[in-house]
Amino acid sequence: MHPNNIHNDSYDFEVLIKTHNELGKFIHLNKYQTETIDFSNQEAVLHLNKALLKHYYGITDWILPKNYLCPPIPGRADYIYNLKDLLANDTIKNDIKGLDIGVGANCIYPILGSQIYNWKMVGVDSNEIAVKNAQANVKLTKNLIKNIEIRHQPDNSQIFKGIIKEKEYYHFTMCNPPFHNSKEDATKGSIRKLKNLHNTKTLELNFGGQPNELWCNGGEALFIKRMIKQSVEFKSQVGLFTTLLSKNENLPKIIKQLTKLNTNHQVIEMSQGNKKSRIVAWKFN
Repeated sequence: MHPNNIHNDSYDFEVLIKTHNELGKFIHLNKYQTETIDFSNQEAVLHLNKALLKHYYGITDWILPKNYLCPPIPGRADYIYNLKDLLANDTIKNDIKGLDIGVGANCIYPILGSQIYNWKMVGVDSNEIAVKNAQANVKLTKNLIKNIEIRHQPDNSQIFKGIIKEKEYYHFTMCNPPFHNSKEDATKGSIRKLKNLHNTKTLELNFGGQPNELWCNGGEALFIKRMIKQSVEFKSQVGLFTTLLSKNENLPKIIKQLTKLNTNHQVIEMSQGNKKSRIVAWKFN
């Protein structure tokens, strides 16, 4: 993880349970006699996230509709810390404003951006239930209200158009795109994940997820290529475009698209445990 990430160490369950008592009923000892939770249990993961958000980020409460994506907080925080480094390279100091594409019901990136660096954030999603739940999460904590705005994107074919208003400027955009090609592809990924967690009794994704959160036609490669093409129209209103890229085999396609459009671009490798991903960042000359 990023050296500044406060989640670099193991979870301190004793402290987290004091912050959020409900987490306690999900704690057990593994074969190494170490405290842990069952990461294939959606409810356990939900309460772990609630505890982390309350203890480290001052979040009063955090709600999530059933079967919506429940993100691993440490990995999401890593994106924020790496973004800060990228922005520092541009000598940006204060009043940072960012746009999160596909904010989801969890609203996690705007929450972390607000609470770690006091950034102003706009989160956008095409799913109306996700938008309403994200707005509810913002209202639960007083400090978030002044920093976060949630907007609905009614046109699935557009990423920035209809969201970035005239004369608005964003220092960065960020995105965690749906990386599966189809429901079948997502289900196979879920099965692999559950096998790694030694749980084959259920096919539910342990972190949940709705169709628009998990898959789209063409998967992440096509989504990101579309994002790059559409970013051209907003190059004067955004300082730095960024996105996560999960599958390394998709990277050559993305670099080819960025080179074709004459961008300055770079790739930041990230790793959390056995999971590896990368941030692709670009700006226009």
